[in-house]
Amino acid sequence: MPLTLEQIPSLGALLLAAAEEWPQQNAQLRPVKGGHEPVTYQALAREVLEAAQGLSRYGLQRGDRVAIIGETSPEWAVTDWACHMLGLPTAPIYPTLGPEDAMHIVRDSGAKLVIAQTDELGAKISGIPVASMRKDQSLPYFGAPGQGEDPMTEEQIRARLAEVSRGDLATIIYTSGTTGQAKGAMLDHNSFLWLVDQVRHTVDITEHDVLLSFLPLAHIFERFCGQVLTASRGSCVAFSASLASLSSDMVTVQPTIMIAVPRFLESVQNKIVAGVKKQKPLSQKLFAMTMEAAAAKREGKFAPLAPVLDKVVGSKIRAKTGGKLRFFVSGGAALPPHVNAFYGALGIKVLQGYGLTETCAATCLNSERDPRLETVGQAINGLELKIAADGEILVRGPSVMMGYHNLPKETAAVIDAEGWFATGDIGVLEDGHLRITDRKKDLIILGNGKNIAPQKIEGLLRESPMINEAVLFGEGEPGLSALIVPEFDALRAWLKESDPQAPSATEELAAHPRVVTRIKEEVAAVNARLADFEKVKQHRLAPHPFSIDGGELTPSMKVKRPVVRQIYAELIEPMLGKSG
Repeated sequence: MPLTLEQIPSLGALLLAAAEEWPQQNAQLRPVKGGHEPVTYQALAREVLEAAQGLSRYGLQRGDRVAIIGETSPEWAVTDWACHMLGLPTAPIYPTLGPEDAMHIVRDSGAKLVIAQTDELGAKISGIPVASMRKDQSLPYFGAPGQGEDPMTEEQIRARLAEVSRGDLATIIYTSGTTGQAKGAMLDHNSFLWLVDQVRHTVDITEHDVLLSFLPLAHIFERFCGQVLTASRGSCVAFSASLASLSSDMVTVQPTIMIAVPRFLESVQNKIVAGVKKQKPLSQKLFAMTMEAAAAKREGKFAPLAPVLDKVVGSKIRAKTGGKLRFFVSGGAALPPHVNAFYGALGIKVLQGYGLTETCAATCLNSERDPRLETVGQAINGLELKIAADGEILVRGPSVMMGYHNLPKETAAVIDAEGWFATGDIGVLEDGHLRITDRKKDLIILGNGKNIAPQKIEGLLRESPMINEAVLFGEGEPGLSALIVPEFDALRAWLKESDPQAPSATEELAAHPRVVTRIKEEVAAVNARLADFEKVKQHRLAPHPFSIDGGELTPSMKVKRPVVRQIYAELIEPMLGKSG
């Protein structure tokens, strides 16, 4: 039986209610040597209360903020739950952030304590106490704070939890932002609790589901789905040991649901295609026939071999996901339709959704019953959507943030007097389904006044198996220019088919004459599909992949267009003004 969420006043109360409803149901599968160890909801609640006792030794009062820095792990989840038990709003910090950005979150949130997963991460913090997320058998949770207070009793913790209400601040999540300083979106307990209750109208998630967690819990997408939503349904969260072990984790854990971002799905697609190219000619032919049969079915054409091909080809690929996957939920950025179609051809369902940190992750979601490949689905039950005169998507409802922390002017600029939140995204509503066309700030206005939505063109370029990323520029210019990141692994393998001595280093590959010619051909093929004013007139190849550490990507894997322009100025600036 699902929980009656209307009667639950806070996130901490949600976990205790789940432990009462599903005491022996697995809440977590934790990576250990040789596999995963199950932890029931009853055991998890007991551990969280024990952790809250350790945390209470720091003398924090209800409403005090606590920052958390660490990789996605069971310990991160326990830490967050323990803070909610004490009414302590949390401010997550991406572990990939440098000391300056990490300290901005600490200072801006007013955190009085930072809980760090490792000493190395803790070293990024200065000026306030840092506790260890690790549990030492000889110490209470989060270590002993020296002259710390005596721990609260369980009764005292439950009494403090009873004081927490839905309207209280639950977390401040700092938007990674593709430009400027990160802003702290304030979300109350009601944002989460109201939204997890409404999601059931779109997707059916139960205590029989297993969600494999690998995205950052510091991000709202994984936090909402892999922490709060699962607890509200009695579902199990299986934690991946690492990205390197993700493939084997899928096989052993056999997830029914996975939360993913487009970049991950595109990467897996490329690996599948590369693997097929290494197979015997017959296997390659069967794979191609599977893709063709799936395309015919999508177009309503007769495809008599589709069931046989699915059994021969699709089932083998699905087995590599564990064989029980009901669907991926894709969010965080637009999913190119060709990627969704690729997975669909293999019998793997991808439900594309849309949301922002400011809307507590879920704003729209495709349903299992009526998915539309080129849209992000319909608004979650109870949320209102409308399109402004300039095409911007506006959202109103209980899950919209309280505002940006310490930034009243910025808050007023995005939430109007009637409660409509301006998302910054451009889109259209098609029979109630939302299609995202671009970011408002990303629109490029050429010198001739033509408005260009770069995401569409960038997405077409990324359809090439030889292109990993493309970033367009051209504001005020005669035409478009692109910085292209090659798909280095694919190009490396392609070159070595005819030249075993071909270079391996990415810098040499980007400059290799055959690679330059091949990418030129791929760009020309895309240009043939575009109007003249949309065509990419000039392009250059980046010498290495984009990364978070390199600064080109946000922690949620979005491209920082202004930063890319700055880092690769020597490649980009000479193109501008010459692309007419």
